[in-house]
Amino acid sequence: MKRVRFAPSPTGSLHVGNALSAVANRQLGDWMLLRIDDTDAARNVPGGEDALIRDLEWLGLAWDEGPVRQSERQDAYRAAAERLGGERFGRITLLREDGTATYHLASVVDDIEFGITHVVRGNDHRANEPLHRELTEALGAKPPEYVHHGLILGEHGGKLSKREEGATVAQLREAGIPAEAVRSYLEELGIPKHDVHYDLPRIRRLAVDAIAAMSDEELAESVGAPPELVPALRGARDLSEAREFARLVLEPEPVSLDEEARPTLERFRELRANGAGPKEIVRELKAVGGNLKALRLALTGRPRGPELWTVIAALPREEALRRVDAAL
Repeated sequence: MKRVRFAPSPTGSLHVGNALSAVANRQLGDWMLLRIDDTDAARNVPGGEDALIRDLEWLGLAWDEGPVRQSERQDAYRAAAERLGGERFGRITLLREDGTATYHLASVVDDIEFGITHVVRGNDHRANEPLHRELTEALGAKPPEYVHHGLILGEHGGKLSKREEGATVAQLREAGIPAEAVRSYLEELGIPKHDVHYDLPRIRRLAVDAIAAMSDEELAESVGAPPELVPALRGARDLSEAREFARLVLEPEPVSLDEEARPTLERFRELRANGAGPKEIVRELKAVGGNLKALRLALTGRPRGPELWTVIAALPREEALRRVDAAL
């Protein structure tokens, strides 16, 4: 059985590179520990642990044990340091002046105690492998298998900064990208041997696919809209745009149209009152050279939005007729 661990520091929303490690661990491991590496108090952010747990849950990543906080395991680390001869191991500090364990000691002790068989982490940790092997063996244990993956790079070729667009899970969620799209992108990357350039356009394409794959109930719930609006939401490229489409239909801007719009709106009124279907109405109005822009303005108050037939489909007949009358 492959036992893995995902061990973020509580510094706020997950960087997509950290999320890649989480997904890679979950894909490889039969059992996963969530460990919070919070021994460096200066780096910890208030609410940071809650933020990263929210991100993991949003991505649909489950763990089998945890969260285990290193700050609550100092006795185990001090006991290990004593077995290794005190505060130093070779040229490496094991315990800080205040008696708390450094990253290297805490990480190795936890991997031993929780029976971790595979450590999956970014290439930036590759240099730590020889030391961690040495510490593990000095504590009388067999080192796990170390698997290092490439990092996610920004557009300028350096490590992706949290300030760059879409660099954290929270940023992607706030931009309306469905969790399924983010997870799919990270699963596509797998455990990359080399560094990869961040492909936000690819995530956006996957967002379109994820929305298309949602059931009507899932889409309505994700957007917080009534189910009858779903046809109007289907063309959205992300959930933010879907929410905007819902707002267009539910909260029209009042408009007043001139006489040029009257023939189109009156023909629409006739067709809708006689029970014509939404697509049939649009087809008929196009055939007679109707002013579809005026009809859209009458129904939503905006010149752009979801496909016109979907707006007609989403509106109860009486409400559509009321809006047309009001616009005239």
